[in-house]
Amino acid sequence: MPLPVMAAIIQRGNEVLLCQRKEGALAGKWEFPGGKIENGETPEECLVREIQEELGITIEVQDIFQAVHCHYDHGDFLVIGYLAAHVAGEITLRVHSACAWVDRSELGNYDLAAANIPIAERLKENSDAARSSMGSDSRAD
Repeated sequence: MPLPVMAAIIQRGNEVLLCQRKEGALAGKWEFPGGKIENGETPEECLVREIQEELGITIEVQDIFQAVHCHYDHGDFLVIGYLAAHVAGEITLRVHSACAWVDRSELGNYDLAAANIPIAERLKENSDAARSSMGSDSRAD
């Protein structure tokens, strides 16, 4: 059975927050920040706690965006990505080596952990679809 891991897709306009792992099996890979649920926690409580611990900021967790089942050499994981908003605080890197606010169209330029790739691709697709419908003229000539 895969281990559930919560991931926060923290949004700011058309940008999302990516963090680069400092150590462990996926050191150097970029990811949506988050972590494992502790006993008695809801997924939303887990994300608020993890983001506070890892980045020192407060988020408001919104809807589930996408779940991805991924097998790595170090285990089997179900990454559940939740949309979230940055509510308060300045980012302080506590467990990551770097972070970046990335335009959705640029997500493919980062070396993402495998479980994060389908989430990033869907974010980019949604952004591309929104951009192409903005200002489009649907009249037939």
